[in-house]
This record gives sequence, structure tokens and C-alpha cells, in this order.
Amino acid sequence: MSLKTKLHNLKEKYKGTKMAPAFNAIHTFLYLPNEVTHGGTHIKAADDLKRTMNIVIMALIPCLFFGMFNAGFQHNVAVNGNFTSGMSFFSGEFWNLANLSIGAWKILPLVVVSYGVGLAVEFVFAVIKGHEVEEGYLVTGMLVPLIVPVDIPLWMLAVAVIFGVVIGKEVFGGTGMNILNPALTIRAFLFFAYPTWMSGDKVWVAEARDRADQIANGATGVDAISGETVLGSLAQNQDFAYNVSDMFFGFIPGSVGETSTLLILLGALFLIFTKIGSWRIMLSSVIGALVMGLIFNAVVDQGWITESSKFYALMKTEFWHHLLIGGFAFGAVYMATDPVTASQTNKGKWIYGFLIGFISIMIRVFNPAYPEGVMLAILLMNVFAPTIDHYVVQGNVKRRLKRLKAKKA
Repeated sequence: MSLKTKLHNLKEKYKGTKMAPAFNAIHTFLYLPNEVTHGGTHIKAADDLKRTMNIVIMALIPCLFFGMFNAGFQHNVAVNGNFTSGMSFFSGEFWNLANLSIGAWKILPLVVVSYGVGLAVEFVFAVIKGHEVEEGYLVTGMLVPLIVPVDIPLWMLAVAVIFGVVIGKEVFGGTGMNILNPALTIRAFLFFAYPTWMSGDKVWVAEARDRADQIANGATGVDAISGETVLGSLAQNQDFAYNVSDMFFGFIPGSVGETSTLLILLGALFLIFTKIGSWRIMLSSVIGALVMGLIFNAVVDQGWITESSKFYALMKTEFWHHLLIGGFAFGAVYMATDPVTASQTNKGKWIYGFLIGFISIMIRVFNPAYPEGVMLAILLMNVFAPTIDHYVVQGNVKRRLKRLKAKKA
């Protein structure tokens, strides 16, 4: 008897019971269901929710693997102090087993905890409510490990995932009903509940925090290591060792999956090609960020702000460099385009995306304590997305009424 048959038999055995949703979820996740439609006309399409989620995960996998190599690379660079600026993307100094082993050891547990805890919560709510297990967390479970520091404690991540799934999604009715992006809700919880683990120069490099604690406790023979992000250095008006190619390829410290703009760009093209991600939101987010960056550059060029200001370095940063550093590119491609929490109308998507980009760079510059703004900008616009769509629709209705009156006149 095949595994598919066994799962089908279990599903039939527990049909109508509390545990039915759990067996249905396992069966339909691994195999196509045995049931087929009978009679009448039916629309056949392959773009169901599960396949949509799987396509997004496929777009995220390169960022995950790159993050593993980069986690090990940043650790070895911090320990040995041998960073080579301007490396080619395929440099053996980056793509080697030593880097992968360190990164995989740190990052795979994050993925396991994210999926394990999140899906457990989904199963519990499905059993309690008596509905099918929804596939929405498949993408959230992959996003969460990619937007946190490499050394975040697993118990903190578990607590945040429970909060994000329960408060950010289930209380609103589950997948498709939430008003906030669940992955960003989880990250926001971590940021406000455990801020020292989400910012600073000791959280972006593997074992940097552990070494700092050992030294603080009087340990000898332990060298301190750190890895300040580009944004962190700019916020302190300090120089950094990375050039444009380093930032574009992703050879810089940061959250696990957000550093490689190149791979994020390829993921964006894949999502646009498969018609999963909205190119309007992606493009308008970039435009909004560039406009805000140009405004800040103009302020510096006009001499309205001097080098003594704590905002000077970030304002002086070339406007297009903002697309390469921090989590902006990752957020614009994978977070802002969430079809549930984003604007639904075409015009609304342009407004929604533009404001995300504009506000992201504004927060990034004016908040030196936490020089990143894409998370807060997207969550803010998640709240305003329904309002944007409302006024877009009302505007269309008014224009149509005017045309109707003009025809009758």
C-alpha cells in the first residue's frame, strides 16, 4: 500500500472528527487529493494557493542559501580580518565549505523553529475551529528566518512566531483576513520586545554576541568580534570598507536573507514573470525611495545641513545606494507585494508602493538609533492600504457618474 493510499485512508477514517483538518493538510500537502469534480462546467487552473506559496518559496531559496554562505563568511572575516573588497560574485573566498558549514549550523535551526512553531499554531487553530489548515504560513515560515539576525535565540524566535501567527493573523480570521504582514509582525515583536538582539554591531555576525558576553564575564583568551552594517556605520558618521559591488552582491553584514540585491532582483523578475508579485508595487517602491534619496541629497548640496549633524552621512549617501543597503530591496520585493495586506487596485498599488519607498528612506535617515525603515513603512502602509483602495474606488465611481450625467444631458 502506497503512502498516498495510507494517508487517504487515514483522512477517511478521521473524517468528521476534530483531527480531520490535520490529516487533510498532510495528505494534500504531499499529494493531489483523490476527489475530482463531477458534472457541470468547471474552470481548470493550476494557480491555487498552495502552488502560489510554493512559487514564492522558490524565489526565496537562493536568498536562503546565499545567507548561509554569507553568515559563515562574515564570521570568518570578523575573526581573521581578511575581507577583500571588490570580490567577484563567484569568488572562492565566499563560496566555500567552511563558510557554508558555519552558516548552515546557525540558520537551519531558525528555519526549523519558524516552520515547526508556526505550523503547529496553524494546526491547533484548524482543529479548534474545524476548518482546513491554510497554506498561508508556508511563505511566512520561510520569510521569518531571512529577516532576523543570524544569532537570534531560538526561544525568542518561537515566542515571536506564536505572537505573529496568533495576534497578527488568526485573531483576524486566518489567511486572507489579516491586515498586517505576518512576517513583519513577527519582526516588529522581536524589535520592540528584544531590541538589543535586533540592532547594534554584535548581532549580525555569528558568535559575536557570545564572545562579548564571555569577555564581560572575565573570560581570557577570547577575542571580541563585531560586524556593523553599512547603515549602522552611516548612522554613526563612520566610514565602511564596502564598495558598490560588495553591497550589490551581498558581501556585507545584515539579516540572513536581505543582503544580496542581485539575488533579490532575480527573485523579483521570477515573481513578475510568474505573475505572483506586483511589478507596480515593486517599481513604485523604488521610485519613492529614489525621490526621498534625491531630496536628502539636495538638502546636503544646498548646505542646509553640515557634517556636525548626526543625519549628515545618511543624507549624503548617494540616492541610489539606498536600494543596495539594508532591507529595502528585500522588503519591496517579498513583503510589500503580499497580496493580502497590499492595495488591490492598480492605481492604489502605485500610491501604496511609492509611499512605502518614500517613508522607508525617511525613517532610515531620521532614526539613527535604528537606521532602517522598511519594516515600519510597510506595516504602516498595510494599515492604510484599504483606505487607499477606498478612495481610488470612490474616485472611479464619481468619474463614471459624471460621464453618465454628461451622456444624459
